[in-house]
Amino acid sequence: MSVPVWLPALLGFLTAVGSISIDMYLPAFPQIARELGAVRGGAQITLATFFVGLALGQLILGPLADRVGRKAPLVVGMSLYTLATIGCALSTSLVTFSIFRFLAALGGASSMVVPRAVVRDLSNGSNAARMMAQLMLVMGVSPILAPALGGFVLNWAGWRSIFWVQAVYGIVNLSLVVFLLPDTLPRDMRVRHGLISVFQRYVQVARDRNFLPAALVVAFASATLFAYLGGSPLVFETGFHVSPIVYGCIFGLNGFGLIMASQLNGRLFASRFGIDRTLTTAVYVMLGGTVYLTLISALGLAGLVPTLMGLFVCIASLGCIFPNGTVAVMSRQHQNAGVASALTGTLQFSIGAVSGMIVGELSDSSPRAMAVCMLAGAVGITLFNRLRPRG
Repeated sequence: MSVPVWLPALLGFLTAVGSISIDMYLPAFPQIARELGAVRGGAQITLATFFVGLALGQLILGPLADRVGRKAPLVVGMSLYTLATIGCALSTSLVTFSIFRFLAALGGASSMVVPRAVVRDLSNGSNAARMMAQLMLVMGVSPILAPALGGFVLNWAGWRSIFWVQAVYGIVNLSLVVFLLPDTLPRDMRVRHGLISVFQRYVQVARDRNFLPAALVVAFASATLFAYLGGSPLVFETGFHVSPIVYGCIFGLNGFGLIMASQLNGRLFASRFGIDRTLTTAVYVMLGGTVYLTLISALGLAGLVPTLMGLFVCIASLGCIFPNGTVAVMSRQHQNAGVASALTGTLQFSIGAVSGMIVGELSDSSPRAMAVCMLAGAVGITLFNRLRPRG
C-alpha cells in the first residue's frame, strides 16, 4: 500500500494524545492536590493511574487491532477517551478523578498501539525509522506546546479547563479517524483468534529472542521519561519557585531537544550509522546524563541551570532511543504487529507507573529522587541494550 504524504502527520497527531493528556496537566499538579486531596504524592498517583490504564488498554487493544483492523479500535478508544476526559473535568474528589483518568487512558491507549502497528504494516527497517521520525516530528510538538498551554489555561481558567481542552482534542481525533484514516490491515491478513489464541500469541512474541530485550530498552527509556514527568513539576515549581508558565517553557525546551534529536535520527543517524549503532550511542548518552544529574544532586550542586543542562541531554537522547528501539521491537513482528505493539506499550507504562509512584513518594522538591529514578531507568536501558541481538 502506498503511503499518503499526510498519513504520518495524522498518525503523529493521534499518538500525541498520550503526551497531551500527560503534559498539559503537569503544571496543575499543586492546584489539583490542594483541591482534590492533600495526600503525599496525590497528583503523582493520578499520573501513575493513567500509566496503568495505558498499559492495560494496549494489552487489550493490540490483539483487537490484529483481529478487526486498525480503524475500529481507534473509534471506540477515542470515544471512551473523550467521555472519560469530560468526567475528569467534572470530578470532585481524587478518587473519582483517578477513576476517570484510568478510563481515559484505557481509551487513549488505542492512539498509541494502533499507529505503531500501522507503521509496521507499511514499512520496515530504515524506512520505518524515517516514518517514525515523521510521526515524532508531529507528536513532538505536543511536549513543546502542551505544558505552556496547560500553564496558560491554568492561570486563565483553572485546572478543570485543561480537561475540557483535552476533550475537544479527543473529538478532533475521533473525527480524523472516522473520515480520513485508511485501514492498513487487509481483511485477508487479519487474525481470527479466541482468548486462548490471544494468550498464545503473546507468549509467542515474548519468546522471540529479538523482541524482549528491545522491548525492555523502550520500557526502561519510558521509566526515565516518566520519572522526569512525575518529578519535574515539584522540582521546578516548588523547589526552584518558577511559575507554571515558566515551567511549561522549560518543559517545552526539553521537548524541543527530543524532537530535534528524533529528526536527526530519522534523516541522518539511522541511515548513515545504522539503527543498532545509533541506538547504542544514545543509550550511553542517556546513562552519562543521568549519572551527572545524580552526582550534582548528591553533592548539593543541583541549581536551576545545571539541572536544566542535565535534563536537556537526557530527554534529547530519547529522541534516538524511542524510534530505533521501536523499530528493533517491531522488525520481525509483521504477523503479530498489534500484539507486539501492545506488549511493548504494556511494558512501557507498567514500568512507567512504578517509576511515577516511586518519584511521587520520594519527592521532596529537590532533584534527588527524580535523578535517582532516571538513573535506575538508564541502567536498565544499558543492560537490556547489551542483551539485545544485533542485526
